[in-house]
Amino acid sequence: MERPLIDTYNRIHDNLRISVTDRCNIRCYYCMPEDGVEFVPRAEILTFEEIERFARIAAKLGINKIRVTGGEPLVRKHLDVLIAKLASIDGIRDIALTTNGVLLAEQAEALYRAGLRRLNVHLDTLDPALFQRITRRDDFHRVMAGIMKARELGFGPIKINAVAVRDLVEDSIVPLARFGREHDIEIRYIEFMPLDAQGLWQKDRVLLADDILAMLENGIGPLDPVPDPDPRAPALEYTFRDGIGKIGFIASVSRPFCLNCNRIRLTADGNLRYCLFAIEETDIKHLLRGGAGETEIMDTIRAVVHAKWLGHEINRGGFVPPPRPMYAIGG
Repeated sequence: MERPLIDTYNRIHDNLRISVTDRCNIRCYYCMPEDGVEFVPRAEILTFEEIERFARIAAKLGINKIRVTGGEPLVRKHLDVLIAKLASIDGIRDIALTTNGVLLAEQAEALYRAGLRRLNVHLDTLDPALFQRITRRDDFHRVMAGIMKARELGFGPIKINAVAVRDLVEDSIVPLARFGREHDIEIRYIEFMPLDAQGLWQKDRVLLADDILAMLENGIGPLDPVPDPDPRAPALEYTFRDGIGKIGFIASVSRPFCLNCNRIRLTADGNLRYCLFAIEETDIKHLLRGGAGETEIMDTIRAVVHAKWLGHEINRGGFVPPPRPMYAIGG
């Protein structure tokens, strides 16, 4: 076993996020323009074999968790084939998928057979009209069908990721939590982050975790922090005091978790990033396609982790948004 991936702040990295495409079949207004989006040419997107090779090498460095993302990963044909490849890698003990759920009902069974169990589904609201306003698509009922199909097949845990934008989703906060309590699904509220393609982000549009917590306690009941949480998990988790349901917060703006970060990211076009908000990235694709050996790729991964900064500076004057939007980086 190689020595683990440790940065200069003594953070051990065992979590790899892999984007398989920058394309998406919805157009959330805070993420992508409705028209005129320029995607990476398909020839520049990593093949499944290239992704598998990178993941196998990363596993030898201590990576044991993989999350597959996009864009929308389910628009990548035959994704179940990649999931099966990743599930076969020695040392990988956890594989998850983040999806908008539009294509989930059609693909859930194949993904389950391939070995996938954990799902995060992006859904900001249970109001079909607001869903269409946010996503610019009339696919709410397809998303709901995908969630129900995943439950029927036995996926678990299933989590719903809801982006919290002030003056937009307040009326959706409590209904989502009630839905989660009813269906044993954890709702994760994600503070609106400066990763949009159109420069729409402003700090006063962020619906903060503390405000959401107050809404939930007023609308449903008291919440208690989950005891002995995983210090490296990105979410702050709470359970309802009546014992029914769990909710989480990705509070990147108000409560950054950078000091415990254990993640690296591989973009769909083959660049390795040490942070979602990183300004620079390292080209891995030229190594994978240029005949580089395992040792050279390992050394490159170590160099990226070694260069990792202490954390993003969203709340400071020196913050510079990454040059690529979220859909091009990977969720």
